[in-house]
Amino acid sequence: MRYAIYFTPDKHDPLGRVAERWLGRSAFGREVPPPSGIGAFSAAEIAFHTAAPRRYGFHATLKAPFHLAEGKTEDALIGALAAFAESREPVCIERLALARLDGFFALVPAEPSAELDRLAADVVREFEPFRAPLEPEEIERRSPDNLTPEQLKNLHQWGYPHVFDAFRFHMTLTGRVPAAEAQRMERAIDFFFGPLLLEPLEIGSLALFAEPELGAPFHVKSFHALGGARERKSA
Repeated sequence: MRYAIYFTPDKHDPLGRVAERWLGRSAFGREVPPPSGIGAFSAAEIAFHTAAPRRYGFHATLKAPFHLAEGKTEDALIGALAAFAESREPVCIERLALARLDGFFALVPAEPSAELDRLAADVVREFEPFRAPLEPEEIERRSPDNLTPEQLKNLHQWGYPHVFDAFRFHMTLTGRVPAAEAQRMERAIDFFFGPLLLEPLEIGSLALFAEPELGAPFHVKSFHALGGARERKSA
């Protein structure tokens, strides 16, 4: 069993619902139709290009997948995440943008957010005691020869290359798309998500995702509203 701490929108959120249809899967466990043809792409092509992110569900990584450290339990992790979320305020992204990162398409903040970067850094530090050290094969899966010195240091110290100064909030929509198909894919995503890409996004929750066994789909194990978000919803 591996765990990860991700941001994913509330299960009723319009962006999250559309992203589930795009990926053809819900990490919350509800039934979602398989990917359909979009624009110049057939249903089979969309299914192929979304296969990698489909396994993880629609999310942004804050604490990358990890095995529990010796002496730590799932209940303790859930309790710690609930307490952490209660103590934090939501962060608002004014507008999303579509970006191609290392060949794959993702939704990213249109403008940098120091508040969001701080939240992500605090999650990495706060939950490090729950993370077991990486096994050699886990390090190899990160292709360490292709990492910068900073990223390699992060991998060994924090279990993930893209933390702190190397962090970039992103919600992945595809696997790597060849350059020849990138423009078509960008048009298909713009068409499918439409004006939702222009709406603000509130980072108002944290979710514990679980991978029952290596290679299995990740699913939401527990979902925690950040303190201010809970107050607004109950007001």
